[in-house]
Amino acid sequence: MKKQLMISAFLATTLASGTTLAMDDKKAGVWGDDQSVADGTVTAKKVVAESNGWLVVHRTDEGGKPGPVVAHAPLREGENTDVAAILTEDVESGDMLMLMLHSEEGGMKTGIFEYTLGAKEDGPIKKDGKLVMQTITAE
Repeated sequence: MKKQLMISAFLATTLASGTTLAMDDKKAGVWGDDQSVADGTVTAKKVVAESNGWLVVHRTDEGGKPGPVVAHAPLREGENTDVAAILTEDVESGDMLMLMLHSEEGGMKTGIFEYTLGAKEDGPIKKDGKLVMQTITAE
């Protein structure tokens, strides 16, 4: 009987920790790598969004401050993979880009990207006071 209780406790602990790990994978985030932009797009390998929103590509530099938007793509709630955003201006090899998660809130029209630098419409999402983003370098 003791052996069965120990095995049950072990399985319960293992399953509970596995569930926790699975839930951690569902937290909002952006994942991307340095990449060529020769085809006129920037791609995030994975974006997890807690609600519908946008992958927004900002210019940035070593200072890490988001600059002008150079591309954006819609996101659905949950996990999005291989999200490609079409560049709206030239990006050169060596340029630093910030792939950032933005919301679909505060704008006048659903499904239309309305953000301009510093605006609240379709603005950046922050978790624990930090932007949800990944910085990459164009190749």
